[in-house]
Amino acid sequence: MKTTAAFDGLVCTDCGERFDPESATHDCPDCGGLLDPRYDLSRIDLARDELETRPFDGLWRYEELLPLPRSAAVTVDEGTTPLVDCPELADELGVERLLIKDEGRNPTGSLTDRGHALAVSAAREHGASDVALATTGDAGQSAAAYAARAGLDSHAFVPTRANFGNKAMINVHGGDMNVVEGRFDDAAAACADALDDEDWYSTNPFKTPYRHEGAKTMFYEIVEQLDWEVPDGIVHPTGSGVGLVGLHKGATEFAELGLTDNLPALYAAQASGCAPIVEAWEAGDDSHEPWDVPDTICGGIEIADPHGSPLVLDALDDSDGGAVATDDESILDSAITVAQHTGVEMGASSAAAASGAWELAEQDVFGTDDTVVLVNGASANKEADILRSHLMGKGI
Repeated sequence: MKTTAAFDGLVCTDCGERFDPESATHDCPDCGGLLDPRYDLSRIDLARDELETRPFDGLWRYEELLPLPRSAAVTVDEGTTPLVDCPELADELGVERLLIKDEGRNPTGSLTDRGHALAVSAAREHGASDVALATTGDAGQSAAAYAARAGLDSHAFVPTRANFGNKAMINVHGGDMNVVEGRFDDAAAACADALDDEDWYSTNPFKTPYRHEGAKTMFYEIVEQLDWEVPDGIVHPTGSGVGLVGLHKGATEFAELGLTDNLPALYAAQASGCAPIVEAWEAGDDSHEPWDVPDTICGGIEIADPHGSPLVLDALDDSDGGAVATDDESILDSAITVAQHTGVEMGASSAAAASGAWELAEQDVFGTDDTVVLVNGASANKEADILRSHLMGKGI
């Protein structure tokens, strides 16, 4: 397995044991806990001026802080997405600056491309022939695309409610799509059964250590795009929580390397019809209780039982952030407001970040001098029918 010089193995976030990434691929072999890539940061000599001389050409420009080198990468030039300044929205929120990190510009239209670039690269390095996952849609499309690029077969288990565009592109990329009656939890159960029976390599979030590792590059880019200013807050639409965990890890690593001085406050934004992270945060718990009856139009973030909730909640706590839930009506209204005032096409599920930011502003969480970043997790093209139906229903 090709690895970078500073990559120092996989550490279990539960028991603390360290493992060789050559042999440990998913859960902790000792206790079943989540594995996290770690680095010997003393071996990394990275300065701001060094990064500034490099082309802004994708997440592999941060090769030293990734487990695999560019030479082992399965890549479709993901990453280095725009950070769009939205002064009119900043005025509405009462903050100095409001920017949208537009992850909808990734190759398959979502931030999951960052994680799958690394997860599928690792799968190929481990000699896998097939990758598999349960998905609300975006990650299945991403996995199919990157598996095709790597010459691997992919298997996606999607709930019936997953949007047509994602389903179509899973097939277009040559993926094996298994549509499961019900919601995401039903698809996850079907995927787990298949993984027990088949010799497939899971790219499920937090089952593979590499999905959140790709997501952390969002933070690296954000601070570079802000001329090394750390934003005061980042609001992220949250289902499994991969993006938030990645942002926290990226911020921590840059601070430890002396590239930045502080962490941004991280905020998880969920739909009130499925908000296990918010419920756990408000209760002061270290983990979540599964949401009994998920009910939201925002299928992309409707994850009733997020496997990585302890890491998500730790990221919120360590960054002095928080969690917020808003209803579907507010979320869809926010998606349309963003589109009509900024031109940014924020998907229905991703617009939980915008709606959540409005709610946080109502709670006086932000200061008038703050810089706030919203993460647009996926292109609105994936959920355009939902947005247009909402628009027509309002008679606009």
